[in-house]
Amino acid sequence: MRIIWFRLRTALSGRGSDRGMSTSEYAMGTIAACAFAAVLYKVVTSDVVATALQSTIGKALDAPF
Repeated sequence: MRIIWFRLRTALSGRGSDRGMSTSEYAMGTIAACAFAAVLYKVVTSDVVATALQSTIGKALDAPF
């Protein structure tokens, strides 16, 4: 019973026998991060988002105290 509990606890905690990522996993993670950054940059620099940010900041600065 102890062996089953230990294996279940190890599997659920994510602490298996693997100690880290391999080189290919680092490469895939880097590619995914760069792709996400490129998409995020395109979204943030789009006209729609820029207009919305300017509107929000303008409303915040014109708010009465």
